[in-house]
Amino acid sequence: MIDLHNHLLPGIDDGAPDLEASLALARVAVQDGITHLVCTPHIHPGRYDNNPASIQPALASFAAALKHAEIPLQVSSAAEVRFGMELMVGISQGSIPFLGEWQGKHVLLLEFPHGEVPFGAERLIGWLLQRNIIPMIAHPERNKGLMRTPSKLKPFLELGCLLQVTASAVAGHFGPAAEALAHDLLEQGVVTILASDGHNLEHRPPMLSEGMQHAARIIGDAKAEALVLHTPWQIAQNHFA
Repeated sequence: MIDLHNHLLPGIDDGAPDLEASLALARVAVQDGITHLVCTPHIHPGRYDNNPASIQPALASFAAALKHAEIPLQVSSAAEVRFGMELMVGISQGSIPFLGEWQGKHVLLLEFPHGEVPFGAERLIGWLLQRNIIPMIAHPERNKGLMRTPSKLKPFLELGCLLQVTASAVAGHFGPAAEALAHDLLEQGVVTILASDGHNLEHRPPMLSEGMQHAARIIGDAKAEALVLHTPWQIAQNHFA
């Protein structure tokens, strides 16, 4: 399986605090059946001021440690980018790493504020699309605004946005409201990939298999497998070429 949203890079956001924690998380991922992982640290201006200059050294030390520890996990990096006007500046400066490619467009893992769908979001997404960048909305099932009013997602789907749903939300670990919305999105056939959004061993481990099994009960084995293997590979294969 291939995980395209997680926080395993050491010491640069609210995920793994150090290399030891990164390796512990990597072992869990491998045990769960994950072979490739694109690390997506937060880019959240004022909170996590990451850019390629901070992400690349963290990736290099993680990759070297994996090799030394003989953990069979292929890793690369992108970012989970917070919605905001700073994003336009970052894109213009070329300082925003992309998750991969989809139908000839760059894929950007885009995070909305947790409590709402931001006003004017369609305009920013239109701006991105004009620049050949397609947003993949991170964990929509956990957004309180979308939990309250799922129809708020419709304009983004009509614009062509991709959706990344959290595997453990499908399995019920983020509560009944997130689970219900995740299942609903699966039934509608609008989920692009499942990812772990792994942060730590206790509450948010980097695991996909349980969520995939729950998804398979809703959409069948083949479609569930596509969400954690074929589609993520299609998007991110250039990272591992």
